[in-house]
Amino acid sequence: MTRKPVVGLALGSGSARGWAHIGVIRALQQAGIQPDLVCGASIGAVVGAAYALGELDRFEQWARGLTGRTVFSFMDFKLSGGMLKGERVIEFFRNRFSDRPIEALDIPFAAVATGLHSGSEVWLRTGSTADAVRASMALPGLFTPAQREGRLLVDGGLVNPVPVSLARAMGADIVIAVDLNADILGRHLRGPGANGANGANGAAKLPAQAPENDEDTAGWLSRLQDGFASLLPAPDPARVPTPSLVEVVLASVNIMQVRITRSRMAGDPPEVMIAPQLAHLGLMDFYRAEEAIAEGQRAAEKTLPFLQQLGLGST
Repeated sequence: MTRKPVVGLALGSGSARGWAHIGVIRALQQAGIQPDLVCGASIGAVVGAAYALGELDRFEQWARGLTGRTVFSFMDFKLSGGMLKGERVIEFFRNRFSDRPIEALDIPFAAVATGLHSGSEVWLRTGSTADAVRASMALPGLFTPAQREGRLLVDGGLVNPVPVSLARAMGADIVIAVDLNADILGRHLRGPGANGANGANGAAKLPAQAPENDEDTAGWLSRLQDGFASLLPAPDPARVPTPSLVEVVLASVNIMQVRITRSRMAGDPPEVMIAPQLAHLGLMDFYRAEEAIAEGQRAAEKTLPFLQQLGLGST
């Protein structure tokens, strides 16, 4: 008797673009494809955990209801280790959704993080689901590192942005991977030739713009940047505008993750790659869940004929 192949879902890093993972899972479910295991890096770990906890319906409803004001309310500022502590996000996760041990989840789940001191890839497969998610999403410079068993852990996207290797280690025969970073190189820089106009006084604008009804909170980074820019002398129009610190950090992380993903995929490619096109979404655009989810579903639906050739889902 032929054994049914084990299907693994590897959800990649990508900040606010990560809501696309919800759309991907919905498209797979509608096609009759139920992953046997799921793993994720950063925002991929967040959505993957919600799915493994059996909480995806409530999680999607919550994500779709986010506003710029809500996103701002999760920001607990800190002057050392990162701009945000991240505790408000995780406490909300614990209080609103069940936080069971990873070993007790409905389907096998794991998150990937990075050891800050060693640079090693860390697979989180036991213990608190919320703690694993917190460690996996600790983007350097934004969130403070997470502490676990005497180690400081940061964002898993630094070492394994699309954790295909982790899915295979968990027993997957067929890996469906979701790469949120395929089209982002240079898109956070709004200088000439980068798909964006210069801001006032030639200053590069941050990618996240608040919806009109949330201008008082969600545009805080952009307004802060403009305030600093107004104190500087008018720039030479012949020079390329200098990006902000946030933009430089984001663009650098993007470059690193894209290069690492390409290198790792060359050595261990997934059977199916899903690549939503959401480069226009900024780091903190979590209030744009509707379009991210829709694009994730659209991208996944394009792969369904190939998945059916692999014997998955309804024909």
